[in-house]
Amino acid sequence: MAISDALAACQHVNREGIAVSLDSLGESVTTESEARASAAIYHQLLDAIHEGGLNANVSVKLSQMGMDFDPALAERVVGEIVERADTAGSFVRIDMESSAYTEATIAITERLAARYPGSVGTVLQAYLYRTAEDVERLLGQGIRIRLCKGAYKEGPAVAFPTKAEVDANYVRLMKRMVTYSREGKGVFCGIATHDEAIIEELLAFVRTSKVPQSAFEFQMLYGIRRDLQRQLAEDGFGVRVYIPFGPEWYPYFMRRLAERPANLLFLLQNFFRT
Repeated sequence: MAISDALAACQHVNREGIAVSLDSLGESVTTESEARASAAIYHQLLDAIHEGGLNANVSVKLSQMGMDFDPALAERVVGEIVERADTAGSFVRIDMESSAYTEATIAITERLAARYPGSVGTVLQAYLYRTAEDVERLLGQGIRIRLCKGAYKEGPAVAFPTKAEVDANYVRLMKRMVTYSREGKGVFCGIATHDEAIIEELLAFVRTSKVPQSAFEFQMLYGIRRDLQRQLAEDGFGVRVYIPFGPEWYPYFMRRLAERPANLLFLLQNFFRT
């Protein structure tokens, strides 16, 4: 999928009342020129979003911007993207990668959020033990969080080893996030899951706790559970789909499957439920 295809898909999804986050796939660049080339795609996307009036933002990975060989460069390059988004009234999500990147990703997000409030946020992974503290850390600064379960292979020293434990932590954290938003702190959060049991639990919780629908949005992958996405949107909830694109999609996809075969099971279980 090329940039033009991704933008066309964005327009189609927007017509269904669903927002988009565009993600140019790629990671672990090895030179500054590669990092700058990756960043140029995001500048192009932000311009197209602004000019086309699209309901969309962008999602970037630090390793795609030079983090592995020059963290200062990665912060500068991403900072330039965030500055462009801030000028255009848009938003940049700094994706979370493996636990080796967690602290650095959060710290960079904090520094950029101090310069461009409301224009940058990050992702936290519920399978990591540290995430409860990270949620409080970012909420306290008004930084937007996308909460996901986590897709990288992690050991029991840093992550909950069972699905039941991850799910339970996810539920605790999502309730904390949407409740904190309700307290007038101005933090809008993304609940990234396709798990219907968790979605139903959140829907019941927001009804009983009187959390406004405007306090959060559901986030899902493009093409996965379109039926559920449409239903939530029709019910008045914010829904955002991630549209990944670019020539690096196949090696990226294969690396994720190799790291965590459960990712393949997830896709097989959900892809055809349209």
